[in-house]
Parts: sequence; structure tokens; C-alpha cells
Amino acid sequence: MSTLTLPPVPPHPKDDAIQLYKAFKGFGCDDSAVINVLAHRDATQRAYIQQEFRTMYSEDLLKRLTKELSGKLETAVLLWMHDPAGRDAIILKQSLTVTKILEAATEVICSRTPSQLQHLRQIYHSRFGVFLEHDIERHTSGDHKKILLAYVTTPRHEGPEVNREIAENDAKALYKAGEKKLGTDEKTFVQILSERSAAHLAAVSFAYQHKHGHSLEKAVKKETSGLFALALKTIIQCSENPAKYFAKVLRKAMKGLGTNDETLIRVIVTRTEIDLQYIKAEYLKKYKKTLHDAVHSETSGHYRAFLLSLIGPNH
Repeated sequence: MSTLTLPPVPPHPKDDAIQLYKAFKGFGCDDSAVINVLAHRDATQRAYIQQEFRTMYSEDLLKRLTKELSGKLETAVLLWMHDPAGRDAIILKQSLTVTKILEAATEVICSRTPSQLQHLRQIYHSRFGVFLEHDIERHTSGDHKKILLAYVTTPRHEGPEVNREIAENDAKALYKAGEKKLGTDEKTFVQILSERSAAHLAAVSFAYQHKHGHSLEKAVKKETSGLFALALKTIIQCSENPAKYFAKVLRKAMKGLGTNDETLIRVIVTRTEIDLQYIKAEYLKKYKKTLHDAVHSETSGHYRAFLLSLIGPNH
């Protein structure tokens, strides 16, 4: 469920374009005016505003925003301006080829549904002229590379149907491949976690817990490490409860000294129009503090105002 608050009667994209142009005019940019418009428009409306801006002022709105905004606010607003698949493509390209901070690519790939991934692959190719698989192949390695490639290219069922018997057999196979033997048979983990549906994997986790007294995730932590472990844990957690997974990611980004703003921006911006309402509920349940309050205490200025506008009311 989205946390986006839209005006009861949405203004015409032309009026929004005029408002933005006014905000850019004169000395310095009126950041509040930009936030008031853009943080309260959905993906379709944002696309229309970009079209209108180009028609009226013969200028690319994204380029203008780059000129007018700065710092973390600029990063967040520019990411927000894209539709979900375009945004994921940009995050992946950055993560795989520019920053080489592969945690972001791992999170995006392993937390998306099969249909989201299919759309993302098409957008990635049309935007960058290279296949996502090629960039994964080139910029990752080892078992981490194997799970990402398998997860991106394997078609998976999206429905809720589960065959208990197969789920129990999968749990058995994973136990044999991991905790039961000396060393780990990574191939089995890659195969089962990339081929099975989310509903099925949730049933596998349940069967594993029932039989061995601890979670499949715990076994993965014990048997694997690094980015490969992160990919497997992300797939398992998102099969059971994606909102809880993202609540944990946000908490980790804000815990301790300093804030990981890159993660904060990525998760809030990419989940606002999908399930941020559920993430807020999970955050409150798990950490006894609202996500609104947590973000408020870790951020400041117009950057804070923008993120809080996306998060919505404090409850």
C-alpha cells in the first residue's frame, strides 16, 4: 500500500509545470515549492509534468532539477522522478558499474517480483543498450554472481499455490546441502532459491523451522557469507514478509553513528508507491518507534521535508 498523499483534485500537469518554473526563477530555488508539487504526484502525473515542462519551456525538467537542487535532496528528488522500473534500472547501473557498492544491486534484484524483474530487464536494455545479465556477469563474481544471474533469468510462479510435499523435500535438500554436510553445496541453494515462487519458499522456510528447530535464514547465515549470504537472506525474507525485510534495512541504515542516506533514499523512494504503508507498520511493531520519527531524527532541512512527505502522516 502506497503512502503517497495526492491532492483531492489533482492540478493539471501544465499548472504544476508553471509552479515548478516559478520555483526555479529568481535567485536560488524555492525547494519547498518543488517538494509541495513533486512529493504529492504519482508516477503517471510526474511523467505528464515532465512532458508539459519540455513543451512549455523547451527544457528537460530533470536537467533543470539537477541545476537547481543540491546534495541529498537532489539525489532523492531525481530518483523519485522516474517510474519504478526506470528507477530500479538506474539504481542497478549505479551499483554495478559506478559505485560498485553491490549491496544495493543485491537488494533490488532479490526483493523484486518476477514480473517486476522482467519489466526491469527490458527497461535496463532500452535505457543503457546493454543487457542487465551482461553487467551482472561483468561486475560480480563467484556464488553471488550465480544467484543474481539465476534469479534475474529464471521464470517463477507468482501465485499463492504451494505443494507441501515439494516444499518439505526442498527443505530436506537444503539441509543436506548445508548444515548436514561438511562444507556447503551452494548449487542446491542457488537452484531452489531461484526457481521456487515466494509462496513456496515461505512454505520451505516453515518446513525447515518445523523440522530443525531454527530458521532457514539462520542456516544460510551459518553456511554462507558476504554478498552471497545477503542475496539468499533477502530472497528468503522477502518471500515471507517484504515489508518486514525493508523495515530492517531502514533500521540498519539509521542505527549507530551516522546515517546511510543512500539506503534511506533508495528504500523510501522505491517503496513509497508500493508498500511503504506496510513497512511503516512493521517498523513500529518491531522498533516501537514510528518510521516518521526515526527519519525525522536522522535527517534535516528540505531533504527531511521531502522524505517525510513521501512517508506520510506520523502513525
